[in-house]
Amino acid sequence: MKDLLMFIRRFARPYKWKVVWSVVFNFLTTFFTLFSFAFIMPILRILFGIDTTRYTYMELSDGDIKDVVLNNFYWYVSELIADYGASSTLALMALLLIIGTFLKVITAYLSDFFIIPLRNGVVRDIRVQMYNKILSLPIGFYTHERKGDIMSRVSGDVSEIEVSVAASIAALIKQPIMIIGCLAMMLVVSWKLTIFVFILLPVAGWIMGSVGKKLKASSMKAQELLGEILSTTEESIGGLRVIKAFNAERQMSRLFGNETEEFLKVSNSIQRRYALAHPMSEFLGTIAIAIVLWFGGTLILDGSSTIDAPSFIYYMVIFYSIINPAKELSKIGYTIQKGMASLHRIDKILSADNPIKDAPDPVRLPAKDTPHVGISLRDVDFSYDGSRKVIDNVTLDVKPGMTVALVGQSGSGKSTLVDLVPRFWDVDRGEVMVNGHNVRDYKVSELRSLMGNVNQEAILFNDTFFNNIAFGTPDATLEQVKEAARIANAYDFIMETPGGFDTMVGDRGCRLSGGQRQRISIARAVLKNPPVLILDEATSALDTESERLVQEALERLMKNRTTLVVAHRLSTIANADLICVMHEGRIVERGTHDELIALNGHYKRLVEMQNLG
Repeated sequence: MKDLLMFIRRFARPYKWKVVWSVVFNFLTTFFTLFSFAFIMPILRILFGIDTTRYTYMELSDGDIKDVVLNNFYWYVSELIADYGASSTLALMALLLIIGTFLKVITAYLSDFFIIPLRNGVVRDIRVQMYNKILSLPIGFYTHERKGDIMSRVSGDVSEIEVSVAASIAALIKQPIMIIGCLAMMLVVSWKLTIFVFILLPVAGWIMGSVGKKLKASSMKAQELLGEILSTTEESIGGLRVIKAFNAERQMSRLFGNETEEFLKVSNSIQRRYALAHPMSEFLGTIAIAIVLWFGGTLILDGSSTIDAPSFIYYMVIFYSIINPAKELSKIGYTIQKGMASLHRIDKILSADNPIKDAPDPVRLPAKDTPHVGISLRDVDFSYDGSRKVIDNVTLDVKPGMTVALVGQSGSGKSTLVDLVPRFWDVDRGEVMVNGHNVRDYKVSELRSLMGNVNQEAILFNDTFFNNIAFGTPDATLEQVKEAARIANAYDFIMETPGGFDTMVGDRGCRLSGGQRQRISIARAVLKNPPVLILDEATSALDTESERLVQEALERLMKNRTTLVVAHRLSTIANADLICVMHEGRIVERGTHDELIALNGHYKRLVEMQNLG
């Protein structure tokens, strides 16, 4: 219950007026339910002719309000019988029962009408919060999480909340009102019988609750297993070429089969326990009705109670009206336990701390269209796990408009170093400066607006050429996009496609070659027109012809910009203003191409290995 209240405070508060109106109409539903049933008693008395009392009209001050209201009701019915006959009065009572039932169902519909936007809105809000949080969390968060498990939380866990917790909110508003209203009327009709009900219902509720205790833990396990299944599926689709090349279909099939088998066992356990809720609640309800029938009948037969047969039948109708709401509440206990397990998994993302925060009083950035942006690193240390240094005491000055290349063996820290400039990660020690200010002093979004990235893996979206190039520049015109494509050597092959710039590129650009994808990503950076350019091995995965076209595009892009280049092919950076050789997280050599060759050190060995000396 504590978790549920927390859920309501966090997600249902914006819909409080929907809740208020739903509560109002639920009270009206309960009122019309009880008083439409009230017309059953005079109908029974007329049918069986068991009431021979002569009633007279009473004022409210003449006695107990309950006795006065009942007396005047029966006086009015007896007057109708005397004036119009028993059959006409019976027809009138039946008509009033129909009208009461009609008002009951209308108010019941209106109570749902106002609660439906809450239920669906809460789920929508959770999805939006999840997606926005996924976008805002730093890259480091996802190095410890499996992509399939993240997808499972966004899809499976949110859906579980939709069918369990959010759907249960309506029942939690409706059913208690009905139960409280019925219990109140039962107290009015016979307090002795109602004492029995007060004893029986908590006992039945305790039994039901004990069955559902383990649902939360089982549901948590099931969602985790579903995340593993989605991860395996995603990895298998992405690595299908490798799986087939190494004849590993059986191995992957066995792994997937084991995961799905374990998921099946847990799901069977959950569903069997959940399926037990309805028959158990029905059986316990029947026991309660049987006990009340026995006890109430005993009171009537012994003459030890003021309740008569019609009143007892009315009492049993009201009591039976409690059974279904009680069943629903017992099932809600199960569904909420399942939903809370999913909510805790979602909360792992929603409550995750983002260490990459905006400065409380950010400094002003230089204009985006100026090339005069300098970068400095001062005694920078960085590690991913807090122990092994990936960047070790690096100091580097990149003057405005300068091209600096970082070279070295794989794992030497080149890509990590350039990732520190746009604050994809924060340094452990030292400072990263842009135009003389620590990058932590800027707003993150404004800092990154100064920078354009072209990476080894060209990330494209399943959209048109136009939208991929204009990504991040929503106000771009078609002419601007075309000009960017020309600069990036992409215009010709785009226009050869059937739809030109409106042609879809496929999932992650699967309809394009590696060189074409890279040129589209370069066009995207050209359109952004950033003063700082970061090129992370942008040509290393290309063939010779594609590399030539991409390199031409990059050279156009690099003009008059401050550029950091991570290079694998040293031929692409021979004309850089400064080349820094990295080894085990340190800059061990720096200078121009000719100066480094003359040093006869790390750089010359790298050149010789590539046969470029």
